[in-house]
Amino acid sequence: MSDDMDKVPEPPNLRFLRLLVTVLTSVMIVGLVIVVTLLVQRLRVPSVTVPEALALPEGARAQAVTRGPGWWAVVTEDGRILIFDAAGTLVREIAVELPG
Repeated sequence: MSDDMDKVPEPPNLRFLRLLVTVLTSVMIVGLVIVVTLLVQRLRVPSVTVPEALALPEGARAQAVTRGPGWWAVVTEDGRILIFDAAGTLVREIAVELPG
């Protein structure tokens, strides 16, 4: 009886289904590799050159810092925006009127 089962040909639909599962598995593996590769590229930490020190005026405490092309801006707790060049030299000071 076992020999009779070995001689039965595989139905065409089952062969097609096996092919579809194999193709789907391959596509999922390739897709996963692509997603991981893109995540690694996007999440890589960009290289930012930070000046050795941004010399803040006496009594000023930094609240926020931002960077632009060739400049740095430091917002202080006393309502000033200090603009520094790429080397860390103070270029401009802007007073901001605080509400209240």
